[in-house]
Amino acid sequence: MGAQLRVYKRRIRSVTATKKITKAMEMIAASRVVKAMRKVSASTPYAQELTRAVTAVGTGSDVKHPLTTEVENPTRAAVLLLTSDRGLAGAFNSNAIKAAEQLTARLEGEGKQVDTYIVGRRGVAHYNFRERKVTESWTGFTDEPAYADAKTVAAPLIEAIKTDTEDGGVDELHIVYTEFVSMMTQTATGARLLPLRLEEVAEEVAKKDEILPLYDFEPSAEDVLDALLPRYVESRIYNALLQSAASKHAATRRAMKSATDNAGELIDNLARLANAARQAEITQEISEIVGGASALADATAGSDK
Repeated sequence: MGAQLRVYKRRIRSVTATKKITKAMEMIAASRVVKAMRKVSASTPYAQELTRAVTAVGTGSDVKHPLTTEVENPTRAAVLLLTSDRGLAGAFNSNAIKAAEQLTARLEGEGKQVDTYIVGRRGVAHYNFRERKVTESWTGFTDEPAYADAKTVAAPLIEAIKTDTEDGGVDELHIVYTEFVSMMTQTATGARLLPLRLEEVAEEVAKKDEILPLYDFEPSAEDVLDALLPRYVESRIYNALLQSAASKHAATRRAMKSATDNAGELIDNLARLANAARQAEITQEISEIVGGASALADATAGSDK
């Protein structure tokens, strides 16, 4: 019994140490998610207004531009997948990877060749382990992305959309990221960045009873779209990076809270088992003492006779 009691005590100390770690990680994630939410709130209006501006320019002109003009028979597409550099976030990365794989399968089913771009070590490791081709990848900034990181990611994608498919370019640009809905809800979603669907944006504006602004193009609509193309892609990728970071921190907080609660329950169970083992040990010792005393008494009584 004594050995079993020592095992329980050792396990309680181990789980208690783990509980302290998960509790600290929960508090750190809670602090980071608040900062990330502020950045998301600050960047979302800019991305939305820039999208509306591009839509207004595209709607008000008849210029064929890769930002707004769809190819009749697209043959190649790029998919940008946003994951995290670290784990301990529940199903955060697996959901994003699953959404990217479903999007890739759909595009390939439409007869398009897909070039995959990945942000985050988890996504890169997943594709490398399965020996899937990754056109380009970036790591090291998913927890706190900056606008400079978004520009770095956007540069090869913009170059690919400007290049003809015969020369290695793409006709479409898609992004898969985890949208931050609330502290309890984060949804892996996909969106087509380029070409921009003018009809969908116009419908969203109409639902809000808004009117797209009218612009005078100087020097020309094509030059304006050329200038807006990198800004649009960078802002959308930056907003997606921020939403993905906020979602990851929220998922980590939730996972660490669950781990902390489970550790507390395990400690309680081990404490009950330890108490039972201690009680059994005490009972056994009392039984041995009583038995020994009884045997001694019997021996003494026999010698007196």
